[in-house]
Amino acid sequence: MSLIETDTRVGEVFLSAEELRARVEELGAEIATDYADRDLLLIGLLKASFVFLADLSRAVPISHQIDFVELAGYGSDTTGGHSRVRLLQDTGIPVTGLDVLLVEDVVDTGLTLHYLCKLLRLRQPASLRVVTLLDRPYRRLVEDLPVDYVGFTVPDEFFVGYGFDIDERWRNLPDLRLAKL
Repeated sequence: MSLIETDTRVGEVFLSAEELRARVEELGAEIATDYADRDLLLIGLLKASFVFLADLSRAVPISHQIDFVELAGYGSDTTGGHSRVRLLQDTGIPVTGLDVLLVEDVVDTGLTLHYLCKLLRLRQPASLRVVTLLDRPYRRLVEDLPVDYVGFTVPDEFFVGYGFDIDERWRNLPDLRLAKL
């Protein structure tokens, strides 16, 4: 019996490694077309997006830079219990004048992404767009969120594998599985 079989929280395959690979290649081709002859910077939101970012970077056959940010939610405010967001790790590459593409694992309420977009716009990038592996548009609390490239629209489920974790484990699984929490 393998280790994964002993963790009852790891469920059935939702998207296979092949389905993920094929969609990431499609996204990479679309991004390469849209950003041809431009100064592209991919910024991954840590931690779950790192696998998607690595595969996407290989699928974008034009020159580009890569950087990371890390954000964390904390507490709640008095207007509805929404988490506040704080920046744990900022970009190391100045974004001014660059075409920035934020690489997100999943867009849900949009609160975290809205915070980051607002912060980065102050730094005057040439453009700011978003690619997400998974999208849940029906959960959005923020309007006018620039989600320009979507891998898959998914139901309101928890996932593990392909960068997603359960207690910091199983990010290395090649497919995306349902998680039983």
